[in-house]
Amino acid sequence: MSELLFMKPFCREVIWGGTALHEKYGYETQGDHTGEAWVVSDRPEGQSVVTRGKYAGKTLKDLMKEHKELFGDIDGEEFPLLIKLIDAHDHLSVQVHPDDEYARVHENDRGKTECWYIVDCAENADIVIGHKAQTKEELTAMIREERWDDLINVMPIHKGDFFFIPSGTVHAVRRGTLILEVQQNCNLTYRLYDYGRLQDGKPRELHIDKSIDVIPCPQVYHGTEEEPVKGEGFTRQILVSCPLFEVEKWEISSETEVKVPKNNSFLAVNVLEGKGMINGEPVEEGEHFIAPADITELTVKGNIMFITSHI
Repeated sequence: MSELLFMKPFCREVIWGGTALHEKYGYETQGDHTGEAWVVSDRPEGQSVVTRGKYAGKTLKDLMKEHKELFGDIDGEEFPLLIKLIDAHDHLSVQVHPDDEYARVHENDRGKTECWYIVDCAENADIVIGHKAQTKEELTAMIREERWDDLINVMPIHKGDFFFIPSGTVHAVRRGTLILEVQQNCNLTYRLYDYGRLQDGKPRELHIDKSIDVIPCPQVYHGTEEEPVKGEGFTRQILVSCPLFEVEKWEISSETEVKVPKNNSFLAVNVLEGKGMINGEPVEEGEHFIAPADITELTVKGNIMFITSHI
């Protein structure tokens, strides 16, 4: 049986980032504006690196090239998911992502559907999901006239909330929020509005025309959470199941072993709270690993909460 593939986060400095990723998880950061930790990443801009075991020092890209059997010989040359922790010390831009078809034609890339688990947030925190325009003409007028308060849909959030963000959804993480994001392996973003901020003395690029192209009207937000299922020593909840990925939340509170079934090509695991043992390995909050294809279940013991995802 293969080893669990523990990954070192790749941290990025951005203008809206803060210090929570270092303070909460002890990640190696380069400054006081660390906005993202790419915790499972096969991106050229930032690779996950295996931290222990016989593959220590290998990047996720190395493993996809040299040991694709670890991931069930999945299609494609890149690992299909990108998983991040995001520390929004300030508002992120109001943005949207194209779907696969539009991205392929206009960007020679794949599209981006994502989802958010709220790891923590400030009191009275909120996010942007969706918009209020009923027609494409109304949407275009609101954007070009910068009537953002009329356009965007702001939702209050609490720790433990979950949101599914299909491609085409107007969205923005806002200040005081720490989230886990599971998404397609794509870094393609169209910015609608960036609060007039400057980076290196210049406004960041906006993508108004392409954004208008990909935003549907009207836009309806559909919740996707299923009710939690309780068992002996655990609670399991499917957060989203869509053609691109499935994401679950597991809460374990047991000194006896709990079996977490795995019947997929790989399982990415993000430990967000507590500590325990998984398949004989000590794990604690802030650690992330991939269970390879030939591992058929995880044996978990302790007081621990983690998010799992797979295609």
